[in-house]
Amino acid sequence: MPAFAADDGTELAYHVVGEGEPLLCLPGGPMRASAYLGDLGGLSRHRQLVLLDLRGTGDSAIPADPATYRCDRQVSDVEALRRHLGLEHIDVLAHSAAGDLALLYAAGHPERVRSLTLITARARALGVDFTEEHRREAAALRSAEPWFAATRVSFEAFLAGTATDADWDAIAPYFYGRWDEAAQAHAALDVAQSNDKAGEIYASPGAFEPATTCAAIAALPAPVLLMAGELDSGPRPRVATAIARLFRHAEVAVQPGAGHFPWLDDPDHFARTVNAFLA
Repeated sequence: MPAFAADDGTELAYHVVGEGEPLLCLPGGPMRASAYLGDLGGLSRHRQLVLLDLRGTGDSAIPADPATYRCDRQVSDVEALRRHLGLEHIDVLAHSAAGDLALLYAAGHPERVRSLTLITARARALGVDFTEEHRREAAALRSAEPWFAATRVSFEAFLAGTATDADWDAIAPYFYGRWDEAAQAHAALDVAQSNDKAGEIYASPGAFEPATTCAAIAALPAPVLLMAGELDSGPRPRVATAIARLFRHAEVAVQPGAGHFPWLDDPDHFARTVNAFLA
């Protein structure tokens, strides 16, 4: 297992899958080990995936200072990995909450980013958040699902911010385009792969300065892909389109029938779409 030292001395691990041009992959959660990304639906057949375990997750060490779990404090970890790999420029892919980390990295190091791929990604760093309206809009699309009626109480608890662990388990199907065996197995690993305490710090006060980041992102020369799932609530496709307008060169791809983990819902479609953009 390869590893490198962050600027504060914390040993961070990463995993390499596939061959070809490196693609630096940042996991979401927030603060979930990169193992859940797998080979990104076979994208490893086209690119070498460099999957970073964020500090305190997966095979990476726990930092001495918990405050370094904050998203903006982890930008230097991404830059340290780039230096460790010996790459002048990097293609960056980020999923979910890691969208914020990728955006802050691109804002702070625009000369190092060759391309930016944001998969069902968050954009609090740009002042964009996912609202109750977005969640209800996406939930309404699942009303014919056999699990829908049994999850409604837990879904309301989720929106109210009072969800228990049992409620989180109950609403897992909303995050997948198909609640099949593969999705259930993937969801079952969430707790074991996640550092919840680190996740609570990740977006804590001070992490984001949207006006500053928006100004930097508007001048980003690199091309950007925003992939949204047709059935996902974070972001809804129309929200992804609004985020795309904040960049100089951005395109949006909406994967039909996909939830928050599109590489599981239709691996071939996902890998084909991302590879075409990167190519």
